[in-house]
Amino acid sequence: MSTALAARVRPVALSPLPCAIEHRADGSIILRTTEPLAPHPVRLTERLEHWARATPDRTYLARRDHGGAWLRITYAATLEKVRAIGAALLKRDLSPERPIAILSGNSLEHALLGLAALHMGIPYTPVSVPYSLVSTDFGKLRHIIGLTTPGLVFADDGAQYAKAITAAVPDDVEVVCVENASNQRKMTRFDELLATHPDGADDAAARVGSDTIAKFLFTSGSTGIPKGVINTQGMWCANQQMILQAFPFLAEEPPVLLDWTPWNHTFGGNHDFGAVLYNGGTLYIDDGKPVPGAVEESVRNLREIAPTWYLNVPKGFEEVLAYLRREPALRQNFFSRAKLLFYAGAALAQHVIDAYDELAVETVGERIQWMAGFGSTETSPFCLVNRADTVVAGAIGLPAAGVEIKLAPVADKLEARVRGPHVTPGYWRAPEQTAAAFDEEGWYRFGDAMKFWDDVRPERGLAFDGRITEDFKLATGTWVSVGPLRAKLIAHLAPYMRDVVIAGLNRDYVSVLIVADMKACHSLCDFADDPLTHPATLATFREMLEAFAKISTGSSNRVRRALILRDSLDIDAGEITDKGSINQRAVLAKRAALVEALYAEPPPAHVIRL
Repeated sequence: MSTALAARVRPVALSPLPCAIEHRADGSIILRTTEPLAPHPVRLTERLEHWARATPDRTYLARRDHGGAWLRITYAATLEKVRAIGAALLKRDLSPERPIAILSGNSLEHALLGLAALHMGIPYTPVSVPYSLVSTDFGKLRHIIGLTTPGLVFADDGAQYAKAITAAVPDDVEVVCVENASNQRKMTRFDELLATHPDGADDAAARVGSDTIAKFLFTSGSTGIPKGVINTQGMWCANQQMILQAFPFLAEEPPVLLDWTPWNHTFGGNHDFGAVLYNGGTLYIDDGKPVPGAVEESVRNLREIAPTWYLNVPKGFEEVLAYLRREPALRQNFFSRAKLLFYAGAALAQHVIDAYDELAVETVGERIQWMAGFGSTETSPFCLVNRADTVVAGAIGLPAAGVEIKLAPVADKLEARVRGPHVTPGYWRAPEQTAAAFDEEGWYRFGDAMKFWDDVRPERGLAFDGRITEDFKLATGTWVSVGPLRAKLIAHLAPYMRDVVIAGLNRDYVSVLIVADMKACHSLCDFADDPLTHPATLATFREMLEAFAKISTGSSNRVRRALILRDSLDIDAGEITDKGSINQRAVLAKRAALVEALYAEPPPAHVIRL
């Protein structure tokens, strides 16, 4: 056992997640927690009112201003602003048929507008920023605006979003901005909303119930055109209570988060944002991102802010790790108050977990508890979470309080389905998609396969077993389970591979398209101009793939050929979602010529052949 693994874990209060398991005659398996879901509010801003009374001067939200200083808003000040903005919204005849669309990213104004909408019972739609600022055809933005028919659209910088607004927002829809109002159309200044007298705000808030629609969150589009997931106030509140019961430490000390994850996505916008408000904590809005050139801002913030609960996607943990290794002062601040390290969105490689453990022991003499889970936009998102003693790469845990999971036989796998008060009633204005999403008993279908992490000890929880819709058969009839194979390849080829696309439908063997890590590949060949065609890069990938083949167990997980992608993935073509995940089918369809090259005889020179 390594020194890090032998070190104690910093004490933190976590639920033991007691779970009952039922085996049905039809082969399905039901898992449900035996801990009941505790009473909870019906409206999320009830918690804002509570903390504004209990801790009026505590910082709730903070973000750096243009000069680099932290601009902070207390709970009392937040409620005051929310009531004023809410009264302004009431005058605009907004409703589920005419909701609010928020085009810009995480900001204090975005938070205040969203909270005001929640307080008044007016749905809002936070839209992925790349749909406005990266896309060139605005197709997904048009789809979302057309489906939701907003009565008000918000963008923090009117000039920056002018092109997207012109392309997608009808002329008769009011546009609100914070600064740089476009001269192409009339825009209302955000300050005008803030200046409204809060008449009627409290009466409107009192009418909001658990079935009131809180927001429309759009899926990432990894399996098709984004769908508008209805999120009710009751869903969100129930899910936050589930989180609190899984992590009782949140009630012992108000959480402090430094978070960049986008609020148009359920992880950042529901899980993280909601956990801070529900438990009276402080949220520092991080303008960094887990990519070279932007992660530096996150690191700058981590030098000053010591989070008690640090949440990130796997790529974020990987990017921050390099700085932690070389900056002792940063390490000291990062680990000083951390009680929990939480990752979501994808599997985190075990070597990254081990590296953080080693740095924590070196710095503060103890490990920090890791945690991961599983959920979706349709489930608010929190559903499954690890127990403290079963946190390993790939494990996704057991149901949270109030959650039921069904594993239903589909082909040779078990498809995961869920019931609970945190599950969406359906997709907005899409009855056929809604009907297809639920089975005959009313269980929501994840579309993901799961299996027990340990068949002998099922109480250890579940493991992800791939997406049902991604798996395919080779020409031999052998099934290829894309999710697990992809995860193993990424872990094996780290740090030189960022992601991979699996090919082989109706072919004799598996091949892959590699999304390389340019920075790591540059280091292989002394920073040559084109590292992707350099002999040293190709030789490294060939050696690593050959080593992977030696531990493969058969044709379903043995890679025979590979090709490194040279072009960036295209968000407009659906190859990559707004949260950065790859749409396997879209890539294979657009890159059909590359797939043919993988299987050509003889293969082109740039194909890595094993």
